[in-house]
Amino acid sequence: MVKKVMAFGSFDFLHPGHIHYLTMASKLGSYLIVVVARDSSIKAMKGRSPVFSQSARARLVGSLRAVDKAVVGNRIRKSSDMYRIISKYKPDVIAFGYDQKVDLPKLRLWLRQNKIEARVVRIKSSLDPRHYKSSKIRALIFQ
Repeated sequence: MVKKVMAFGSFDFLHPGHIHYLTMASKLGSYLIVVVARDSSIKAMKGRSPVFSQSARARLVGSLRAVDKAVVGNRIRKSSDMYRIISKYKPDVIAFGYDQKVDLPKLRLWLRQNKIEARVVRIKSSLDPRHYKSSKIRALIFQ
Protein backbone atom coordinates (compact mmCIF):
# COMPACT_ATOMS: atom_id res chain seq x y z
CA MET A 1 0.00 0.00 0.00
CA VAL A 2 1.26 3.46 -0.88
CA LYS A 3 1.63 5.77 2.10
CA LYS A 4 1.27 9.34 0.83
CA VAL A 5 3.02 12.24 2.50
CA MET A 6 2.22 15.88 1.73
CA ALA A 7 4.58 18.79 2.38
CA PHE A 8 4.10 22.50 1.75
CA GLY A 9 6.28 25.53 1.10
CA SER A 10 7.17 28.56 -0.98
CA PHE A 11 10.59 27.28 -2.09
CA ASP A 12 11.63 30.58 -3.65
CA PHE A 13 15.31 29.99 -2.87
CA LEU A 14 15.87 26.27 -2.74
CA HIS A 15 18.58 25.62 -0.15
CA PRO A 16 19.92 22.83 2.11
CA GLY A 17 17.20 23.50 4.71
CA HIS A 18 14.53 22.69 2.11
CA ILE A 19 16.40 19.56 1.01
CA HIS A 20 16.55 18.41 4.65
CA TYR A 21 12.83 19.12 5.19
CA LEU A 22 11.74 17.28 2.04
CA THR A 23 14.12 14.37 2.57
CA MET A 24 12.86 13.89 6.12
CA ALA A 25 9.24 14.23 4.94
CA SER A 26 9.81 11.59 2.25
CA LYS A 27 10.95 9.11 4.91
CA LEU A 28 7.51 9.30 6.54
CA GLY A 29 5.93 7.37 3.67
CA SER A 30 6.44 5.96 0.21
CA TYR A 31 5.19 8.82 -2.01
CA LEU A 32 5.90 12.52 -1.39
CA ILE A 33 3.63 15.20 -2.83
CA VAL A 34 4.93 18.74 -2.38
CA VAL A 35 2.54 21.68 -2.61
CA VAL A 36 4.32 24.80 -3.85
CA ALA A 37 2.67 28.08 -2.84
CA ARG A 38 1.09 30.19 -5.55
CA ASP A 39 2.67 33.52 -6.39
CA SER A 40 -0.47 35.29 -5.12
CA SER A 41 -0.33 33.40 -1.81
CA ILE A 42 3.30 34.40 -1.24
CA LYS A 43 2.49 38.01 -2.01
CA ALA A 44 -0.46 37.94 0.43
CA MET A 45 1.51 36.19 3.20
CA LYS A 46 4.89 37.86 2.84
CA GLY A 47 4.00 41.20 1.28
CA ARG A 48 6.27 40.62 -1.72
CA SER A 49 6.30 38.66 -4.93
CA PRO A 50 8.51 35.60 -5.21
CA VAL A 51 11.66 35.82 -7.32
CA PHE A 52 10.75 32.73 -9.35
CA SER A 53 7.29 31.91 -10.73
CA GLN A 54 5.11 29.24 -9.19
CA SER A 55 5.60 26.98 -12.22
CA ALA A 56 9.40 27.38 -12.11
CA ARG A 57 9.43 26.64 -8.37
CA ALA A 58 7.22 23.57 -8.86
CA ARG A 59 9.52 22.26 -11.63
CA LEU A 60 12.58 22.82 -9.45
CA VAL A 61 11.07 21.11 -6.39
CA GLY A 62 9.72 18.30 -8.58
CA SER A 63 13.22 17.58 -9.85
CA LEU A 64 14.46 16.63 -6.36
CA ARG A 65 15.12 12.93 -5.73
CA ALA A 66 12.98 12.90 -2.57
CA VAL A 67 9.92 14.36 -4.34
CA ASP A 68 7.52 12.17 -6.31
CA LYS A 69 5.12 14.93 -7.35
CA ALA A 70 5.17 18.72 -7.06
CA VAL A 71 1.95 20.69 -7.53
CA VAL A 72 1.00 24.34 -7.29
CA GLY A 73 -1.35 25.10 -4.39
CA ASN A 74 -4.94 26.30 -4.55
CA ARG A 75 -6.05 29.85 -5.19
CA ILE A 76 -6.97 31.15 -1.76
CA ARG A 77 -10.10 33.28 -1.60
CA LYS A 78 -11.08 32.24 1.94
CA SER A 79 -9.04 30.56 4.68
CA SER A 80 -10.51 27.08 4.10
CA ASP A 81 -9.33 27.14 0.46
CA MET A 82 -5.78 26.33 1.51
CA TYR A 83 -6.95 22.88 2.66
CA ARG A 84 -8.77 21.88 -0.54
CA ILE A 85 -5.64 20.35 -2.03
CA ILE A 86 -5.49 17.98 0.94
CA SER A 87 -8.96 16.70 -0.04
CA LYS A 88 -7.74 16.05 -3.57
CA TYR A 89 -4.73 13.89 -2.60
CA LYS A 90 -5.87 12.52 0.80
CA PRO A 91 -2.39 12.07 2.29
CA ASP A 92 -1.68 9.73 5.16
CA VAL A 93 0.84 12.18 6.63
CA ILE A 94 1.08 15.98 6.40
CA ALA A 95 4.55 17.33 7.14
CA PHE A 96 5.44 20.91 8.00
CA GLY A 97 8.84 22.47 8.51
CA TYR A 98 9.98 23.56 11.97
CA ASP A 99 9.26 27.24 11.24
CA GLN A 100 6.17 27.08 9.03
CA LYS A 101 3.29 29.16 10.28
CA VAL A 102 0.26 26.89 10.40
CA ASP A 103 -2.68 26.71 12.78
CA LEU A 104 -2.37 23.03 13.70
CA PRO A 105 -5.55 22.82 15.85
CA LYS A 106 -7.57 24.39 13.01
CA LEU A 107 -6.02 22.01 10.46
CA ARG A 108 -6.69 18.95 12.66
CA LEU A 109 -10.32 20.05 13.11
CA TRP A 110 -10.70 20.48 9.35
CA LEU A 111 -9.22 17.02 8.77
CA ARG A 112 -11.71 15.46 11.24
CA GLN A 113 -14.65 17.34 9.72
CA ASN A 114 -13.63 16.14 6.24
CA LYS A 115 -12.98 12.56 7.39
CA ILE A 116 -9.33 12.61 6.37
CA GLU A 117 -7.21 10.50 8.68
CA ALA A 118 -3.82 12.12 8.21
CA ARG A 119 -1.11 12.34 10.84
CA VAL A 120 0.30 15.88 11.12
CA VAL A 121 4.04 16.10 11.74
CA ARG A 122 6.55 18.89 12.32
CA ILE A 123 9.96 18.17 10.81
CA LYS A 124 12.73 19.33 13.11
CA SER A 125 15.78 20.96 11.57
CA SER A 126 19.29 19.90 12.43
CA LEU A 127 20.65 22.76 10.34
CA ASP A 128 21.54 26.22 11.62
CA PRO A 129 18.60 28.54 10.76
CA ARG A 130 20.98 31.51 10.71
CA HIS A 131 22.35 30.08 7.46
CA TYR A 132 19.63 27.87 6.01
CA LYS A 133 16.51 30.01 6.11
CA SER A 134 15.06 31.63 2.98
CA SER A 135 14.58 35.04 4.61
CA LYS A 136 18.26 35.11 5.64
CA ILE A 137 19.44 34.09 2.16
CA ARG A 138 17.15 36.67 0.55
CA ALA A 139 18.56 39.39 2.82
CA LEU A 140 22.12 38.48 1.81
CA ILE A 141 21.32 38.48 -1.90
CA PHE A 142 19.24 41.67 -1.96
CA GLN A 143 21.14 43.85 0.56
